[in-house]
Amino acid sequence: MFDIGFPELLIIGIVSLIVIGPEQLPQTIRAIALWIGRFKRGFSDLRSEIERGIGADEIKQQLHNEAILKEIEKSKAAIAQTTQDATAFAAKQASALRPTTSVTPREPTPNDRAE
Repeated sequence: MFDIGFPELLIIGIVSLIVIGPEQLPQTIRAIALWIGRFKRGFSDLRSEIERGIGADEIKQQLHNEAILKEIEKSKAAIAQTTQDATAFAAKQASALRPTTSVTPREPTPNDRAE
């Protein structure tokens, strides 16, 4: 992250030993380590909270998509049923409109030729 090597750490250690002093240096290092730990823990908690939030959003989206797919399947079934009903109705109406040819025998008239 910061690209700090051993020589840089050595310089920081020597300067802190001179500035802080040998009596206060262990306490200062401990306090700095605690602050760094809290800082890392805070970022870790933030990251996990964001990931949980993103995961919850994905789950909500997936559930929403599944609900939409179920609605689409219901609509398909309703359309298929309506199509079948319309086809049956059209066939029924077509058969009702067809002229029926009923041949009724008629009485012969004197004008009819007898062959």
